[in-house]
Amino acid sequence: MRMFVALVPPAHAVEHLDAFLEPRRAAAAFRWAGVEQLHVTLAFLAEVEERRLDDLLERLERAAARRRTFATAIAGGGAFPNVGRARVLWAGLDLDEGGRTELDRLATGCRAAANRAGVPADGQRFRPHVTLARVGQPTEVTSWVRLLDGYAGPAWQADRVELVASYLGEGPRGRPRYETVAELPLGR
Repeated sequence: MRMFVALVPPAHAVEHLDAFLEPRRAAAAFRWAGVEQLHVTLAFLAEVEERRLDDLLERLERAAARRRTFATAIAGGGAFPNVGRARVLWAGLDLDEGGRTELDRLATGCRAAANRAGVPADGQRFRPHVTLARVGQPTEVTSWVRLLDGYAGPAWQADRVELVASYLGEGPRGRPRYETVAELPLGR
């Protein structure tokens, strides 16, 4: 199974972001993510064997329980790999120092839990973001990043992570279909 561990913004935060983007989406021929796909990936698990799922869940539950809840908001944005040759347009998170520390430790804990369960986690450096759109060809997106720099969504409390199964090509318009396998609360 293809899976990921994610911090999923609550509906009111997603709706606020969607309302901000809606009148602007037609201005670019990007592949915009659906509202049901907006999340912050903490650990990407390309291949999870069924036999490892129980151990993975148990370890992720412990990793989540070790972290405290924290306040955040979707705010600002950027592009990967850079604004001059963007392939991905993303929104960022507004975090105070304590929230940033908790989020970094949460991502590290989730990746370590997966590895201990025998499920290799993607080893790329953790850069918290919400993917908004994918770009077919490398494109200059400075104006989009400036627009996102002015965005600040409503605050919310990050209090859980989700283990999500991803089924490629099974969603609307050939997008992945996501299914939450487990919700894991933060805090003891």
